[in-house]
Amino acid sequence: MTRTPVWKSIAIALTDDIAQGRYETGGKLPAEAQLSARFGVNRHTVRRALADMAEQGLVHPRRGAGVFVAAKPTDYPIGKRVRFHQNLSREGRSPAKQILMLETRAAAAREANALQLDPGAEVHVYDGLSLADDQPIALFQSIFPAERFPGILDALQEQRSVTAALLQFGIDDYTRVETRITAKLATATQALHLRVAEGSPILRTTGINADPEGRPVEFGRTWFAGDRVTLTVGGET
Repeated sequence: MTRTPVWKSIAIALTDDIAQGRYETGGKLPAEAQLSARFGVNRHTVRRALADMAEQGLVHPRRGAGVFVAAKPTDYPIGKRVRFHQNLSREGRSPAKQILMLETRAAAAREANALQLDPGAEVHVYDGLSLADDQPIALFQSIFPAERFPGILDALQEQRSVTAALLQFGIDDYTRVETRITAKLATATQALHLRVAEGSPILRTTGINADPEGRPVEFGRTWFAGDRVTLTVGGET
């Protein structure tokens, strides 16, 4: 069994401290000497852990002043209604989305099955980057049946919101039918977008949203930066 490096264990422990509110956003972490004593390691090991956290965007060093908390992991509810802007705003974070690609193509087998389409039917695809307080927290891909929503890519280009875009087609509510969560390691491309190291832990969710009549309106995949988001499951969110 591969053992977790000591520096990585320290980074995980400090990240959990931030998530639990032991160190507030903008607050200063203990000095290297104090952390060395706490974990029973030398300062080099502590520096490696802090450098990793800085690379993840969780902390930032100030020359001569110490290391400060940049942001704590965001709680992200996965419930009956999953709404990006509402989830982030509820946590006191400023949500934003960047469009990476909008395209129309033939549905892959899994996509067609999820959307209850014929094999090879056309779908509209929205690839993007989700941010909280200007920090990337997730990559996402939203897939819609093209025949039912012919102009949704234009709506997404303008609104950058799935909820707002679907509303233009008369869908004033939709709910999550299914969510699957899988642990993954970031690929080189994912790492570049999320500003993490290649091989860093990420959480992939796949989900199906349906209208009030139960017809699927969206099949989505999201890759969350593991150290920046805590997925919470349950409830009627």
